[in-house]
Amino acid sequence: MNDAVTLFQRYKDPVYRLALSMTGSPADAEDVCQTVFLKLLEKRPALDPEKERAWLLQVTANECRSLWRRLRRRPTVPLDAAAELAAPPADSLLRRIMELPRGDQAVLYLHYYEGFSTQEVGEMLRISRSAVTTRLLRARKKLKDILEEDCQYEA
Repeated sequence: MNDAVTLFQRYKDPVYRLALSMTGSPADAEDVCQTVFLKLLEKRPALDPEKERAWLLQVTANECRSLWRRLRRRPTVPLDAAAELAAPPADSLLRRIMELPRGDQAVLYLHYYEGFSTQEVGEMLRISRSAVTTRLLRARKKLKDILEEDCQYEA
């Protein structure tokens, strides 16, 4: 139990940020985060210390995909009022990243914020390494265009 609490304290923020980048919804991200740590408690995997973060983020990506499948079967209509209540991310660059398509958000977040290699990102998202590099290239270009529009970036 103490190991799970320690892992929660250490990795709750990266798990939440990945879930938020993949779902686009703070409420869904919280649900995914909760599910990930419940799975940790239920399964109690024997993790090497250097593999803990990768395991948790892999489970997070899997849970986000499961959530997408569930939501696709049961479509919902977003509430305009709920969008106004949602707090934007504190970091302005992260806020701009959140404007990108979900697939681009996930690869940027995992590669640059969490420091995973393109091979590891591909394994987590179940896409090829070349797809990761293509998404990174496309996402960086889109992000550059967004920042140039805001006059926050000069080439």
